[in-house]
Amino acid sequence: QVQLVESGGGLAQAGGSLRLSCAASGRIVSLNDMGWYRQAPGKQRELVASITNDGSTKYGDSASAKGRFTISRDNGVKTMYLQMNSLKPEDTAVYYCNADLVYLNPSDEYVAQKYWGQGTQVTVSS
Repeated sequence: QVQLVESGGGLAQAGGSLRLSCAASGRIVSLNDMGWYRQAPGKQRELVASITNDGSTKYGDSASAKGRFTISRDNGVKTMYLQMNSLKPEDTAVYYCNADLVYLNPSDEYVAQKYWGQGTQVTVSS
């Protein structure tokens, strides 16, 4: 019924850039807080950045991401973005999008739920 689909991952060289997208689809009534998380091999999933419906942003504690990544969203097309510049090998991870949303189920009932995308791999070579 509802899907979050990430795209834009891939292989980049250190110092390069990538732009991730997260497109939401389905019978979505309200798309609220959204966020990007990442999980490197052997590590816990961590918050990269989050954004509210009205565009207020928050960045995670990862010192390496601050100042290099920018989160944004386009509510008109239900899509969130993560612009990643000056990439470093330590940015290598699977990047996941997350959204708090309200959707209509097949019985036309409102359901509030947190959704995750399937993840997109970002690999940065040195």
